[in-house]
Amino acid sequence: MQALPAPALRGLLLYGRIANAQAEIGLNNSGTKKPSTPKIIPRAAHNVSRDEFSKSALKVLYRLHKAGYQSFLVGGCVRDAMLGMHPKDFDVATNATPDEVKALFSNCRLIGRRFRLAHVRFGRDIVEVATFRAAANHVDDDHAHDEEGRIVRDNVYGTIDEDVWRRDFTCNSLYYNIADFSIWDYTGGVEDIKQRHIVLIGDPDKRLREDPVRMLRAVRFAAKLDFTIDETVVQAIRQDRPLLSRVPAARLFDEFLKLFQSGHAEKTFELLREHDLFSLLFPATDQELDEDSEFLAFVRAALRNTDRRVCSDKSVTPMFLIGVFLWNPVRKLAAGRRAREKMSESQSISLAAYELSLQQQRRIAIPRRFTVPMREMLALQPRFMVVRGKRAMNLLQHRRFRAAYDFMMLLSEVGQFDREKAKFWSDVQNQSREQRAASFQVAPAGKGRQGRRRRPRRRSRKGDGK
Repeated sequence: MQALPAPALRGLLLYGRIANAQAEIGLNNSGTKKPSTPKIIPRAAHNVSRDEFSKSALKVLYRLHKAGYQSFLVGGCVRDAMLGMHPKDFDVATNATPDEVKALFSNCRLIGRRFRLAHVRFGRDIVEVATFRAAANHVDDDHAHDEEGRIVRDNVYGTIDEDVWRRDFTCNSLYYNIADFSIWDYTGGVEDIKQRHIVLIGDPDKRLREDPVRMLRAVRFAAKLDFTIDETVVQAIRQDRPLLSRVPAARLFDEFLKLFQSGHAEKTFELLREHDLFSLLFPATDQELDEDSEFLAFVRAALRNTDRRVCSDKSVTPMFLIGVFLWNPVRKLAAGRRAREKMSESQSISLAAYELSLQQQRRIAIPRRFTVPMREMLALQPRFMVVRGKRAMNLLQHRRFRAAYDFMMLLSEVGQFDREKAKFWSDVQNQSREQRAASFQVAPAGKGRQGRRRRPRRRSRKGDGK
């Protein structure tokens, strides 16, 4: 049998790898194989402009291209630019390996074990560069799944024709080619963006088993982009949702930040509840939401407030929302503790918050730098009921006063705290020292008993008989 020439053999092997990658991903929604060549949309036929991309991202793209590598922007930045939104995160895909990227950029470091990536830093800007990935077809490939089918390692490199089948949603699988400013679309992502539709690439059940966090990503994108989630994805979420409980708790904390601190927290919350995913993240909270409509109103008010702060470029902290989510469970646990033990309301709330935050860690690994101030914020709530005396006035100097005050004002907003007292705490913050002392009915320094000089105590002497 005559041997094939080397170029033909390489082409045949490449075709086989692409076919295997498509087979691993599965069929598309129409039951037919996805194409192995992209639909290339020239610059004149799309609305994506380089002006929407950061200078740092463009530097990386041009240097890779100049060095002879393929260089594409991929994912959310292309999608957002197409939707007329302003992209903030820029991901580069290339056929250069991580080590080759590092050799090109002195300001680069390699990260990740599960997915090997290159981070190119320009001051505060970080451009993430990923090498094209392929399906694992050989026993020595750097790729592994757990017993549930979840990908735990994926560092098999390939071509762009293979890489596209490793991505999750069609709207995130568009490649912007810096060589000619065209967009490459393998999966019908352009049409799905026009239809405002969240569609998984390949078999939804298998894709969610590979990475259950894709359930949360589907919800996050639907909330952020105002897209609908395809029914095939909805069915797969309904079937595979228990797998989310097996995702490492530390990774779920990162997802929590993306879900609730990106300016679409209220919509995200509603979708998580609709698809019965919130109960897997905050089980104690979810139970209270079903039983107490006032608590649900408070949570929604807090989420709207968070969205307003994000949209106004104000700071937000996960500590605050975690405290909101745990508020009702904490209050109930604290009330039970006070019925059994003699302690103040603030003490019981602090202990209950500690206990519930430990339970919550099993689902979401919340760092101690957030749980400690959260407990302090909740424990201060009973002190707002007292508006007379020096101890009440000293509350203004507490290091958690501002967060606790904002929390109390939200409770007042939904009718769960006395509005006259809420107004009092708002007013005293703008008063002078003398006015504040009068409001708290505390004698100012230098007057009354607090202003009297104490007589020095008579010291005993040796031999005086005492």
